[in-house]
Amino acid sequence: MAVLMFTRFINLRNVININNFGAIGSILNITQCSDVISKPYCVNINDQIIPDESEKLTEKKISSAMRAYLKRSENYKEFMKKQIAEYDIGKRYLANIMGIDPENFTKEDVNSAIRYLFPSGLYDREARPMMLHPIDMYGNRKEAEFDETGRPHHFLFYTTKPNYYEILHNIAKSMIHLNETESQLLGRNIQLGPEHKIDVSDSEWLQKKSLEKILLEGLLDKQYDYFIKSMQRLVDHPVSKHVESFIMKYRRKLPNINEDIKIPQLEYDNDNRPFVLIDKCARKDARGEVKVIGNGSGKITINGKDLTYFDDMQCREQIIFPLIFAEMIDKVDIEATISGGGPTGQAGAVRFGIAWGLQSFVNSEMREKMRLAGLLTYDWRRRERKKWGQEGARRKFTWKKR
Repeated sequence: MAVLMFTRFINLRNVININNFGAIGSILNITQCSDVISKPYCVNINDQIIPDESEKLTEKKISSAMRAYLKRSENYKEFMKKQIAEYDIGKRYLANIMGIDPENFTKEDVNSAIRYLFPSGLYDREARPMMLHPIDMYGNRKEAEFDETGRPHHFLFYTTKPNYYEILHNIAKSMIHLNETESQLLGRNIQLGPEHKIDVSDSEWLQKKSLEKILLEGLLDKQYDYFIKSMQRLVDHPVSKHVESFIMKYRRKLPNINEDIKIPQLEYDNDNRPFVLIDKCARKDARGEVKVIGNGSGKITINGKDLTYFDDMQCREQIIFPLIFAEMIDKVDIEATISGGGPTGQAGAVRFGIAWGLQSFVNSEMREKMRLAGLLTYDWRRRERKKWGQEGARRKFTWKKR
C-alpha cells in the first residue's frame, strides 16, 4: 500500500511539472528554488554595501580577440611613450650642444642644428639626416575603442565615424551658444559690430587629407563639404568671435609672402634704370646669373644671343613664361649668362632667375600668384642614375625565355 501511494505521488508530481506555466507548478518551482532566494547577497554595515564573503563572483571571461586588441593598444601606448621620452632627451642634448635653452628649442632649431652638425651632400632632402617627433614619424593611431566587456567608449561609436560626428555635435552646441550670446548682447542694447565677428581672411580651411589625419577617419567628399558648410555658418554668425578657438582648430594660417621670401632690392645703373641681379641661378648642372632691367622693351639676351640660343621651342617657352604670367613681357629687359648642363637645365635656370628678379617689379598680389604657380620654387630634381644590371634608370633589359 505504501509503495502504491509513493508511486502515485511521483506520477502526479511529474504531470504537474510538465506544464511550468501552471499555478501549482510555479509554486513547486519556487519552493524548490527557495534556498537560492533566501540566501543573503550582501549586508549593510555602517551604510556601506559589502559583498558577502561566502559568495564568490565568477570573473567574466574575455575573448582571445578582445584580449589581443587591448594588448596591441597598450603596447602602442607604451611604445609611443618611450619614443617621446627618448626624443625629449635627445632634443635637450642637442640644445645644450648648440647653447640654446632646451625649453625654447623649437622644431626649426632642431632642423638647423642637424644641418650644422651633420652636413650632407645628398640632393634628396628625405635622404638627409633628420630628427622628427615620434608622432610625425609613426603617425597617430586610434586608442582602444572598447573596454574588457566589449562596450565602446565613444557615445557615437555606432555612427561608424565617431570623431567626425562629434565635431558636428560640437558645431551644433557652438551655434546654440552663439545664439544665446547674441540674444544677451541685444538684450543689453549692445550694437553688434565687426569686433564681435572673427576675421579669417589670413587663413583657409584644412584640406580633406589634413582633416582625415586629425580625425583618424576616412571621409567622403559630401561629408567634407557638409563639414565646411557647417563651419562656415559659425564664421558668418554676427558674434562668431566667441568661438574663435574652436573655429581656428580647423583652419590653416596662410604664409605671408613678404615674410617668407626676401625680395631682392632694386639697384640703379648709370642711365638711372632699375635692375636686379640674381647670381645664384641653378637647374641640374647648369649655373649662371640673370639681370632683370626695368623700363625696358622686352629684349632678351642669353650669352650674347637672343632666344635663338635655344633650338628647342619648349626651352624658349620656358624663358618667356614668367614674363607673360607677370604681365611684364614688354616692360623689362633680360640679360642672362649661363654655362654647364644641357638645354633643359639652362632654360630652367634662366626661368628661375627671371621669376625671382620680377618680384621687385610687381605688387604683393602678383607675387602671391607667382608663388602659387610654382615660379618661385627651386627645382631640386636631378637626372636619375643608371642602375647596374638594367638598361637605364628604370628601364630593364628585354627578357627572352630562349
